[in-house]
Amino acid sequence: MDNSEFFVGLDIGTNSIKVVVAESSDDRLSVVGVGSERSEGVSRGVIVDIDKAAGAIKKAIKKAETQANITIRNVVVGISANMLQIEKCQGMIAVGSQSKEINENDVRQVMLAAMVQNLPSEREVVSLIPKQFSVDGFTNIRDPRGMIGVRLEMTGIIYTAPKTIVHNTKKAIQKAGLNIIHKVISPMALSQVVLNDGESDFGAVIIDMGAGQTTASVVHDHNLKLSTVDFEGGDYVTHDISVVLNTTVENANQLKLYYGNASADKSETEENINVEVVGKSEPTMISEEYLAEIIEARLNQIFTRLQAPLEEAGALSLPGGIVLTGGVAATPNIEDLARKIFDVKVRSYVPTQMGMRYPSYSLGLGLVTYASRLNDIGVIADNVVNGATVSNSRPQPTVPEPQPEQPVDTTQEDQPTEEETPESKEKKTSKFKDFWSRFFD
Repeated sequence: MDNSEFFVGLDIGTNSIKVVVAESSDDRLSVVGVGSERSEGVSRGVIVDIDKAAGAIKKAIKKAETQANITIRNVVVGISANMLQIEKCQGMIAVGSQSKEINENDVRQVMLAAMVQNLPSEREVVSLIPKQFSVDGFTNIRDPRGMIGVRLEMTGIIYTAPKTIVHNTKKAIQKAGLNIIHKVISPMALSQVVLNDGESDFGAVIIDMGAGQTTASVVHDHNLKLSTVDFEGGDYVTHDISVVLNTTVENANQLKLYYGNASADKSETEENINVEVVGKSEPTMISEEYLAEIIEARLNQIFTRLQAPLEEAGALSLPGGIVLTGGVAATPNIEDLARKIFDVKVRSYVPTQMGMRYPSYSLGLGLVTYASRLNDIGVIADNVVNGATVSNSRPQPTVPEPQPEQPVDTTQEDQPTEEETPESKEKKTSKFKDFWSRFFD
């Protein structure tokens, strides 16, 4: 079986860690394995205990390996949009004093030139998206390799995140015995599956409703333009139910999952629910309408807080409207509540693959989809960001031999394990000024 056809997405969430294994064949992506494990050491989408997170990642990976019947060594990981910064970038290099054929190393050099910047010590580049190249003034070139020229330029977009978030993620994955082949900003991965081509082109808003936080992201012209995070999610809904009804968090979570509703007006008024109350021997009876009022109040607050930055950016006027995803998006009638607050068209996205028909699997599916669609220039850009040597092939999970499983080497860095090809010394890049500009003036 061709190892290069496998992609593994790792979604490190607040409540659960999900692993999605997919095989790409004839431009079709098929999910062949899924693993899920309760999160440990993660708070609001950020790893706060590396050892505990690594242990949970190992368990989720093991489940996916068993189902997919492969040994997983390399993963595509999602990086949360917390404190994300998005900037335009531009780079230029002299290919030579005389026209010569542009090669892969020249492309690397111009990408490095575009990344030259005075980044604060606490921030790190997560992703570089090349938009176009120009050779001796000829613009709108997607791939300049093989062309003849003296001057090579590139314009693109860089995404930076707090170094602590990126470092903790890489460290936990390394401790779990894995390599990172691609780091992807989570909303970028989500846009690959939750939006159709028209919505990505003309613009839409993705609201990812997780357990620890809710992220609203604006996608336009197939690029992530804005991302804003509200640090409340499904766990806060559970907490509200627990406090108001004086029941345990476990009971509150069960009530939310089995009887929850985002609209009190559309819930059952005559249906009563037994609630075990702390300090009482007999359960208390409440109506589904009362439970819905508790849930609706918290979701209303989250949506209302997200409304201001989206309106300020003009995102609510985009023709694609809003797409809801993430675990909380499974709450009945949540689309109606979102329409009421944002006053735009709203729909929810749920993966259709067998065993993944729940919105919390959207990111895992988005990660493998993103990786499978990367072209050669995208792979080179990822290698430049990660500091790895360019390679024409992408290492993937290997099918295990019919023998006892070998332990995974935990000393590897977050780079492909294949042998790197020798590269010539990098050329000196020319300096430039004033290449930063904002997306929203």
